Formats: sequence, structure tokens, C-alpha cells
Amino acid sequence: MAETPRPLVAGNWKMNGLRGSAAELTKIMSGAGEVAARTDLMVCPPATLLATFASLAQGTPVAVGAQDCHAEASGAFTGDLSAEMLRDAGAVAVIVGHSERRQYHRETDTEVNAKARAAWRAGLMAIVCVGETKDQRVDGKTLDVVHVQTQTSLPDGATAANLVVAYEPVWAIGTGLTPTPADVAAVHGFIRRHLETRYGAAGRQIRILYGGSVKPSNAVELMQVPNVDGALVGGASLKADDFLGIARAYL
Repeated sequence: MAETPRPLVAGNWKMNGLRGSAAELTKIMSGAGEVAARTDLMVCPPATLLATFASLAQGTPVAVGAQDCHAEASGAFTGDLSAEMLRDAGAVAVIVGHSERRQYHRETDTEVNAKARAAWRAGLMAIVCVGETKDQRVDGKTLDVVHVQTQTSLPDGATAANLVVAYEPVWAIGTGLTPTPADVAAVHGFIRRHLETRYGAAGRQIRILYGGSVKPSNAVELMQVPNVDGALVGGASLKADDFLGIARAYL
């Protein structure tokens, strides 16, 4: 029987944080201790803080990731950042296909796939997000949506080292609403079966994170759900105490 993947708790800071926010990273690093012995920790700040955070976190148990990348390595793409640039700034991973990118920037599954491959090209781990909207859930289309997103957004050749999948029900992000453990188990089990069918033995070790209003008060319950291998945390990751409180679900 395959070993359970080592958990990952990653914080997506979104468009939040100024230079003074490095103090929260310092608190996370200083409090990581026993948590980091059992769980991988990652903070994904805005691009303006990426190099600073990577420098501060070097040699600590806290990894630093980015929030998005362009599919091309370089070129005339004003305002965009390539995966190579993120790697050069110190990132070890990059989030792609987050629902906010899909919604506000109209990113398609094909574009997300290209960004994931770009991450691999640069030596970064791709954290690929999938998840349904409230209307899609109400219509009973959750698994259909997740199936299309995983089938099309995930590139061939994935391994536990280069891919993490994050299930984020769009209707739960930042709303305080959370699916029941049974709902989460159903979707995560569905994703696991897809990964195993497509990637074989590697699919059993690829981590599947849950995201969507994760907080210290519900982390233990959610992190105990089968095939939940950690969390992609939004707002709660901006405060060290809350972020570490979620990670302590694994102690």
C-alpha cells in the first residue's frame, strides 16, 4: 500500500502585502518548528515581494511560491512574468489556473495547461487549481466540471515532484461557506481516481489540496478527509497565527 503523501499547506496572499508584511513571514518561519517536521509549508506572496521573501526564507522550512506565470519564457508581454523569472527570483512553485484568473482574466483550461508546462520548463512545481461555481454545483455539475478541468488543465508527464492539484469550490472562496467533509471527500476521491488512471503509480502520490474558506477552526476536520493532502489557504494565510493554526491540524 502506498504511503500517504506528505501534506502541504500553502498560503496564497493574492493582491495583498507590502514590504512591511515581511514581518508576518518572519513570524511564520519562527513558528514553523514542529509543524514543519510533519508538513511542507509554502507562502505565495505578490510578485513585488517574491525575491524579498525568498531571500528571507532561504535555509528555513518555509518555501516561497508565485501566484501566476506567462506561458512563454520571454517576449513582448508587458506586465507579465515568465516562470523563468519567478524561478530566478527564488520561487520553487507557482499557482496556475486559480478561479480568480479563470474568472477575471478569462483563462481557459488550455492556457492553464500551457502555464503548468511553462512552470515545469523552468523547474518549478505547478499548483493547478480546479473547482466549480455555485451555479454549477446547484445544477449537479460539480464532477463534470472538475473532470473537464483536470483532463484539460493538467499536462501529461506529471509526478508528485512537479504537480499539486488544488480543489477550490469557487463559491466557498472568501465567503465563509465550506462544503461538508462528505462533499470534499467525493471530489477529492474523484480527482484521485483521475490521477491514478492517467499517471499510474505517480498519481497516488500527487498531492490534492483543499482550498475555500479554510481556517484554524475547520482545518482539523477538513485535513482528515481522505485524499486531502493539505490546504491552499487564502485570507487566513495573511496572518502567521492563522496560517500556522491551520498547519497544526497535522500535529
